[in-house]
This record gives sequence, C-alpha cells and structure tokens, in this order.
Amino acid sequence: MNGTITTWFEDKGFGFIKDENGDNRYFHVIKVANPDLIKKDAAVTFEPTTNNKGLSAYAVKVVPESKYIFIAGERLKLTSIKSFVVFSEEVPVETRIDKENAVLSVGMLMNSISPKAKPGEMRTVKKLAITTFQGKTLIFSEDEIDVDATAKMLKV
Repeated sequence: MNGTITTWFEDKGFGFIKDENGDNRYFHVIKVANPDLIKKDAAVTFEPTTNNKGLSAYAVKVVPESKYIFIAGERLKLTSIKSFVVFSEEVPVETRIDKENAVLSVGMLMNSISPKAKPGEMRTVKKLAITTFQGKTLIFSEDEIDVDATAKMLKV
C-alpha cells in the first residue's frame, strides 16, 4: 500500500502515515527498511496491519526523492542545475514550435484556436531558462511546459 508520512517524532522513534484510503496508521522506526530517509511528507510503501491500538504499518519503505526532473522530454539532474530564470519574450504570432517534438499544452491549444494573426504581429511568450554547472542553457516556452509550475518545482 502507498502513503505519506504525516507526523514523525524522531526523538520517540514513531510516527503516522496517511494511507491511500485516507486512514492514519501508526509506524515505528524498527519497521522501516531505510530509516535515514524518514521525514514529514515523505512518500512510503508499506504493508497494512492492525495492532491492539488500531491501524498500523510494517515493512515500511520510504520512497527516495528523485535526483532527476523531466522537463519537456529533457532529463536534468537536480544537482547539476546552477540557476534558472523566468522571463518574457516577444515573438511573431505565427511562430510555432516543432509539433512533432512538443509536449501538448493548454497554451499551445489556446493559441491554435485563436483568430488568425496579421503578418508581423507579435505576442508575449513566458519562458524558462535553466543553466547547468556544465555550462549548458536550456530554454523552454509556455507553449511546451507550464512555466510557473516548473519554476516552483525547481525552487524546492
């Protein structure tokens, strides 16, 4: 079964997991396969059981946080990201991204149903630029990804 650690009392060695049914389950550190990863809001897998006090969990395994993030098909190691910036840029309205390699987005759908633009007309596009420690810069537009949600993930 899957769940999330909602409470963790490190000094006492126990806590509670909210399971996929919304029930709270007691767990003890000795029932955790990788106790060094225990923390509040961590995802876990476990075997459900009951004890004399109620619902509990054993064979608990904390799911390690991913070291990678996927953005529009690009796999980036989180520790290799040096910096990122969100900015806006004026582009011709008729500019479209490569639809064969694009991730379908609400922005792209909305732009395809908008009235036809006049030649030379410009639009503002929000973009995200990510620079790695290796000196590589990747730029993604709101036509490919949800820029704000991705930037929020990078801040964590």
